[in-house]
Amino acid sequence: MYTLAVQRDFVAQHFLIGGDWGAENSLHSHHYVLELQLEGNALDRHGYLVDIVHVEQTLDAFVAAYRDKTLNDLPQFAGLNPSIEHFTRIAAEQLASTVSAPNLTAMIIRIWENQIAWAAYRMALRA
Repeated sequence: MYTLAVQRDFVAQHFLIGGDWGAENSLHSHHYVLELQLEGNALDRHGYLVDIVHVEQTLDAFVAAYRDKTLNDLPQFAGLNPSIEHFTRIAAEQLASTVSAPNLTAMIIRIWENQIAWAAYRMALRA
């Protein structure tokens, strides 16, 4: 199994809802680090799992849509607590439609909200 990973970082804001989490219930910023991992069993004729330039461009566009935004205000988070767990699933669903190659079998999105805390979401792409 091959794995290719690309990271991007950005700052966005949120406030948690639905529970008493102290300061986390107030609007605050995180310096997020998003990592997209792509997995597959075979390489293409050039020896690549996927076109990394396309992956980088796709991540740049994705991050631009979230940079300096308040997650709570975005339609993707409507009715959701804007946790990093939800954020990873939302990112995977959005990126799965734009990152593609016939040999990809899975994608993992990992988002750090600080240096010690992250969440991940794994999505099967094709068998």
